[in-house]
Amino acid sequence: MGVISTKSAEHYTWGQFCDGWHLATTATLSVIQERVPFACGETRHYHEKAEQFFYVLAGTATLEVAGTSHTVNAQEGVHVAARIPHSLRNEQRDDLLFLVISTPPSHGDRITVGENDEHSE
Repeated sequence: MGVISTKSAEHYTWGQFCDGWHLATTATLSVIQERVPFACGETRHYHEKAEQFFYVLAGTATLEVAGTSHTVNAQEGVHVAARIPHSLRNEQRDDLLFLVISTPPSHGDRITVGENDEHSE
């Protein structure tokens, strides 16, 4: 494996305006960088098996975890254990860039708790 960036990683879109890049994908680990513009986000959900770590690179995330809202600034992160409902939104004018690290990978392990799901995972 060589150097990985958003220029070389597999790209996908979710919702109407959000982007994601698969930086690392194995049977036991997923590292994704995502871009969420102002007023976009995902519906509340949880993962039966995957635990996740959200790490903000730029901007500010509003991350709701088990009913508690967290303001997560650049260079800060939040761990979300498996089976804990959560959602992420960008309520700021600047784009939100963050990493979401999941083990095991969260694809196919998502259970929606809210309505109007906007996220592909």
